[in-house]
Amino acid sequence: MDQARRFPSRRRLLQGAVAAAVPAAILPATHAAAQAQAVDYPGAEWVPASSSNYTASNRPTTYPVDYVVIHVTQETYADALAIFQNSAKQVSAHYVVRSKDGHIAQCVRERNVAWHAGNWSYNTRSIGIEHEGWVDKPEYFTDAMYEKSAALTAAICSKYGIPRDREHIIGHHEVPGADHTDPGPYWDWSRYIRLVNFV
Repeated sequence: MDQARRFPSRRRLLQGAVAAAVPAAILPATHAAAQAQAVDYPGAEWVPASSSNYTASNRPTTYPVDYVVIHVTQETYADALAIFQNSAKQVSAHYVVRSKDGHIAQCVRERNVAWHAGNWSYNTRSIGIEHEGWVDKPEYFTDAMYEKSAALTAAICSKYGIPRDREHIIGHHEVPGADHTDPGPYWDWSRYIRLVNFV
């Protein structure tokens, strides 16, 4: 083999350097786009539930989405996310809203059926939103939580044509057969529905 064939030409080295530099230059934008596509609601953080804790689907083709179900975690934000990621727990929700700042995590894609309502028919036809806190501790229901959650609910209602009223935005305790009491007596429904309709 002669010398010219053993080593790449200067031109080929430069072409390789340019090719290597281009993906690095566009990597952050590509990564950001991939992250943005992982959530259905802009600004939400993708914190996926275990695939053992929801049913893969293709909503609204397979099932219409008619309700938003409001929950309270009875756990901290971090613990609720950990529960959804534990394959043995058999529970999930589409979203979790943090108390202190209203930060939103998406745990299940909206097209899939989260196991949150305790009623299969309602699970298939709803989006479940958990809120960090306890039903008997109203201090967890902060202004930021109400505002960010209401904006999320308004976006869901717009996307699926859900009326922004109490017949379609319901508490977990209102799901037929539910044995839960959340969101509880301190959840301000009048304020929440007003905020959902203000957005």
